[in-house]
Amino acid sequence: MLPHTLLTRTASRLARRDDDWGGDWGDWGDWGDWNDWEEDNKDCWAEPGPNGNVPLDACNSYYNYDPQFAPAVATAVIFGLFTGIHVVQAFAFRKKYCWVLLMGALWETIAFAIHAAGAKDQQQIAYATVWNVLFLLAPLWINAFAYMTFARMVLYWHPEGKVVGLPATAIAKWFVLADIICFIVQGVGGIMANPTSSAEIIRVGLNIYLSGMGLQQFFIVVFSGLMYAFQRRCSHAEASGQDRNRRTSWRPLLYSQYGVLACITVRIIFRLVEFTGGVDPAENPIPFHEEYTYALDCFPMMVALLIIAIWHPGRFLVGHESEFPSRKEKKAIKRQKKEAKRAEKEAKKEAKREAKRHKRRHHEDNDGLP
Repeated sequence: MLPHTLLTRTASRLARRDDDWGGDWGDWGDWGDWNDWEEDNKDCWAEPGPNGNVPLDACNSYYNYDPQFAPAVATAVIFGLFTGIHVVQAFAFRKKYCWVLLMGALWETIAFAIHAAGAKDQQQIAYATVWNVLFLLAPLWINAFAYMTFARMVLYWHPEGKVVGLPATAIAKWFVLADIICFIVQGVGGIMANPTSSAEIIRVGLNIYLSGMGLQQFFIVVFSGLMYAFQRRCSHAEASGQDRNRRTSWRPLLYSQYGVLACITVRIIFRLVEFTGGVDPAENPIPFHEEYTYALDCFPMMVALLIIAIWHPGRFLVGHESEFPSRKEKKAIKRQKKEAKRAEKEAKKEAKREAKRHKRRHHEDNDGLP
């Protein structure tokens, strides 16, 4: 996936590329062509200033702004603290699926540690690329964790163990798959919008990327509908005495998941506005100011991790019945079912044999009568 800042940086150069770069990048066959272009367009490259910073329109510009070191370090530390907290909670509550959440928190931490390094060496494209890739992918882990948590809530609290006909296992499987689909769609758009593509291909790639973001939000809306259906059914079950009488209430955990999805939605809306607002700094300053990224992407994800830490699923999903069977347990259950089915068949056969013996004895008794 092409990082969001590289996407906007590439898009902002579309007009200049068509006018000044002498044709379609897609027509360039090898690095020799690139070297020839570089030699003929030395004026496009700028002399790096402090920390390697260059103007936005320079060919060797890898950021839409001058990234600051201190905020990146502070953000990495905060995400690192959340990672440590969630590691402790995962072991304390013995929730194996928390590894998904840990991946999201860890990727955010690593992303901003790399971003801090990039702020001091802005000519190192690897820093910019790795930071953006991790930064973009990390929230998808948190999104998947919300899906997996709700599926366990259905398994644990819902009287029928399913919502609108979807069993808990199906909810976990299909919505995690939806997360993967969003990743693929956004990835395809990012690949198409890489710097070596033509202007038209970049435009198409950006549209595909935005479609992937919209698709992710669509799945969140559908998922929120399932959560609301769960809320109504469990409320009715409580009022009518049909609830499962668990040791903990489902309400705090459900409301916290609403909050997590709201944080992810804020981030998605921010990205959609960022990309659809145009690439003119005068008309759309969002892509060209780092503060928006911290306020509308980093901060919502911090809030999401904080919500999960306070209302951790392990506090509410208690006991073996709150988890899906492991692969070993599934095999054992399957084996038990087979054995029960075999025993049932044997019982039926034995019943038939006994019926035949009874019938035979009956005939023999009748034959012995005078």
